[in-house]
Formats: sequence, C-alpha cells, structure tokens
Amino acid sequence: EAQLVESGGGLVQPGGSLRLSCVASGFAFSIYRMYWVRQAPGKGLEWVSFIKSDGGTTGYADSVKGRFTISRDNAKNTVFLQMNNLKSEDTARYYCNTDPNKIRSQGTQVTVSS
Repeated sequence: EAQLVESGGGLVQPGGSLRLSCVASGFAFSIYRMYWVRQAPGKGLEWVSFIKSDGGTTGYADSVKGRFTISRDNAKNTVFLQMNNLKSEDTARYYCNTDPNKIRSQGTQVTVSS
C-alpha cells in the first residue's frame, strides 16, 4: 500500500525557516514526479512545488519562488521542502503527493506567526 508521511512543520516567526520531509513507501518513488501542495484554512488546495523523478527539473508557484527549495533523495524515498523567509500567508497544512490535485496523507502543519 502506498504511503506518504510528512514531517518538519511547526510554529515559526515571520522570516524564519523550516525544512519539511516526506517519506514515501509502497510504490516506486524514484520514477515519480513529486509535488508539495498546501491548504490553508477555508481555502482550496494550492500547488507549491514539484520535482521531476531524477531531481533535474523543479518548479515553484510564484508565491514561493526564491524562498522555497524542493529536493529529493531517491535512495531514501524522501522529498524535501526547504522554506526560508516564511510569511504569514505561508500558514497552511503541507502535503506531498504524486498528484497535485489530491491529498492522500496527513500532512504537516506550518504556522507562521509572531
């Protein structure tokens, strides 16, 4: 059974940093493009970033470009999201998936507040 487990969220002040991790199991992680998406309270799902299977190509939403960096370690079935210069509008629950339009995990909560 495919499983995704996110971690690394927390409460951080504006301007701070967090590194999210997502460990995958039960499927061939290394051949899949991976996405980070987020959902803020009362809002829809928002695509944040993607990384191709070999890690050679990445993409970012305009709202996070220049502040967030996605990476992956196929040997450890893990995808990361380094988030710097966090803003209050980044507050959301963050999820990883192979499909940016669906959620199939618990996610990790990121709260940016002073």
